[in-house]
Amino acid sequence: MSTNPYALPPNEQPQATYAQPRQDSRAVPRVLSALGGVLLTPVALGLVIYGGTRLQRTFAQSFTIGDDPLSLVLLFLGGLLLLGVALLGALSGIGPVIGGLVWGVIPGLTFLLGPRDVLSFFYDVGGREFGVGLVTWVVMGALFGSGFLLIGSGLVGTLTRRRSSRV
Repeated sequence: MSTNPYALPPNEQPQATYAQPRQDSRAVPRVLSALGGVLLTPVALGLVIYGGTRLQRTFAQSFTIGDDPLSLVLLFLGGLLLLGVALLGALSGIGPVIGGLVWGVIPGLTFLLGPRDVLSFFYDVGGREFGVGLVTWVVMGALFGSGFLLIGSGLVGTLTRRRSSRV
């Protein structure tokens, strides 16, 4: 027993409390990233595909690129939007992963399974100019590859965020 007159008896000792680290909710970043991935990815790919189709047509007609500045602007804007989708991986990796799966990998796999049906669907949906560009991207595997790149950017964002919290 302690000789300290101010000491508490053993059964009245205060319990040691440990501060629990505050868990931040990841719901809002995940929802924003998922919405951005689902909504921005088709717009970005559409701008790149349409701008590239216009540029290809102009180049085939006059062997110059400068005759259609709109196609260059569309390519640039589409590329910036794709970069934005990839950067959504900093919020949550789910956005680029969903965008890459839904708008890149799944259409690419669908083309591999039934090419004629997919090509006719793309021509019907996309019209003349956009349909040609979309079919070109699918046949060349660019849509498939861009989907995997977006998935990779989402996974890198997730792994980087997890790793930095352990250090």
